[in-house]
Amino acid sequence: MLVFSDILMCCAEVVAGSAAWLGRGLSCVCAQRRESDARPSFDLTPAQEECLQRLQNRIDVAYDSSIPEHQDALKALWNAAYPEEELRGLISEQWKEMGWQGKDPSTDFRGGGFISLENLLFFARNFPKSFQDLLRKQEGDRSVWEYPFAVAGVNITFMLIQMLDLEAVKPRSLVGATFLKFLADNEWAFDLLYCITFKLMDHQWLTMHASYMDFNTVMKATRRQLEKELLNEDIARLEDLPSYSLLST
Repeated sequence: MLVFSDILMCCAEVVAGSAAWLGRGLSCVCAQRRESDARPSFDLTPAQEECLQRLQNRIDVAYDSSIPEHQDALKALWNAAYPEEELRGLISEQWKEMGWQGKDPSTDFRGGGFISLENLLFFARNFPKSFQDLLRKQEGDRSVWEYPFAVAGVNITFMLIQMLDLEAVKPRSLVGATFLKFLADNEWAFDLLYCITFKLMDHQWLTMHASYMDFNTVMKATRRQLEKELLNEDIARLEDLPSYSLLST
């Protein structure tokens, strides 16, 4: 009989210099380049440039288990996820309950950095019902082999950074430029979009009757739907996205 650890085997590196940090079936869609990546950059307003720089500063922070702030954030995530269960340590078999690959979550943050932990914590604090529903797989007709919650969350952070081209000086796609308009109005726009995306991904997962090895296919479908919604001219703020309605507090 297969066990969870048999499935979570590291895959090949997805981009130069990146760590092989996600399980097989949970890695390669995010970093694939597309023809649209070659589009010319878009000019930004001073406000957009400032907001982008602040977000890039967050993206550049690697998770460091020796930093008290990072330790506290990880403990806070556990307490938000399992308020009635005491955490025995930052390195513990308990972390596998949340969907980390091993007993030390820090090894899974290499692909997403500290911001991926901040995203999960933002989700838990601002949309606790949706967070718990996804964590505990409480909605829909589920497959026997489900995606691991925490690792999927890090993957979503990485996918959004790639999709929105957030590491470039200027966005090189229309969807990236559109997102910066939302960011200029709401400094937590990336975190909010993360919550929307996670819920949308799970919705796609259920709609497609997906199982573990279908994760990349589900992520591709999620990305296409998210881009379509972001580029809708009638959308004035992220709360207007159709997928926002999937979230509940």
